[in-house]
Amino acid sequence: MSSSNGERVRIGVIGAGAVSDYHHVPAIRLDPRAELVAVCDADPNLLKRREGDWGVSRLYSDPAQLCAAEGIDAVIIATPNFTHKPIVLAAAAGHKHVLCEKPLGLDQGEVRAMYRASRDAGVVHMTAFTYRFAPSMRYLKHLLTTGTLGEPRHFRSQRFLDWPETSWGWRQYQEKAGAGDLFDMTIHRIDFALDLMGPLKSVCGAVARFAPRDIDNEGRSCPPSEVDDWSSLIGEFDSGATGVWEGTTLAKGYGREGFGHEWAEVNGSEMSAVYRLHEPNVILLGKTGQDLAPHDVPESFLKPSKSPRDPKVGKPATVFRYDIVWEFVSAIVEKRDAVPSFFDGLKAQVVADSVLESHARRVWVDIKPEAP
Repeated sequence: MSSSNGERVRIGVIGAGAVSDYHHVPAIRLDPRAELVAVCDADPNLLKRREGDWGVSRLYSDPAQLCAAEGIDAVIIATPNFTHKPIVLAAAAGHKHVLCEKPLGLDQGEVRAMYRASRDAGVVHMTAFTYRFAPSMRYLKHLLTTGTLGEPRHFRSQRFLDWPETSWGWRQYQEKAGAGDLFDMTIHRIDFALDLMGPLKSVCGAVARFAPRDIDNEGRSCPPSEVDDWSSLIGEFDSGATGVWEGTTLAKGYGREGFGHEWAEVNGSEMSAVYRLHEPNVILLGKTGQDLAPHDVPESFLKPSKSPRDPKVGKPATVFRYDIVWEFVSAIVEKRDAVPSFFDGLKAQVVADSVLESHARRVWVDIKPEAP
């Protein structure tokens, strides 16, 4: 669907924190087809600050009011996990296109309801799986789909962060976050593995918590963390390929200017290829008899062809994230599905939930295919 005014897509941002400020709002500014017209946040002080920062005059404290308002075509949701479902359902009821941060919900039941409501309302729906848009990830998928890597055999993912061991706020409580590293970080890697390698047949997994996080960043006591700060899984894909994932926020020395360490690798029968977050415009490639070596990602993969972003401007590990909003707006204008959609978010959530089930029951868990 195009915007109702036939001109620019009028977007309301729900959740005025760092993610919106660093990624979504700059992306809206870059796209001449889009316009930021409203902002909503529960914190009145932050809301007032964003009025000046972003130059937005329509301010809301209630997401449902924004979702029901006239003159808004689409919403971007960047709020705590436990709020996603009611806001998405309100957006669908208000016939607003919706881009939502991950994880979409606290469990697959919530996400399934969100997907079905948005699908049935006929609105564009999109999951903010950021790393699909990294240039080296886009090129890696091209090498897979064209057969350059040969038959894909192994997928491997590491996501190591060196975060302070102080409180995560709402993110460390199960009823508000669902899970910790698994839902916050590893779910991204589950998504792009499914995109690269196809459906998973079964998984086994484990989670652990090491840091109590009972002190906030100002030195005050708070209830300790209930969620994982380390997560892992082993998977068997329908194709017969295998996958291994590990994520942690407690890898000392892996700061990398805040971007952390990310390594995602596919070993094919002809070649191996590696994506790394801190150098997203470079891919590692290697064949038998040739060690893995860096290669510049071809220019045509540095951004989607019609994206207004200049890939030479800004930090490479930051600016590719702007293409999420470009894809969202493109899907609205072109009256097509966005990629990745809420259905992709659902498939990843089913796998993440299965990791928790596997760890609790100490068993392999089969992944049942989802019906669109």
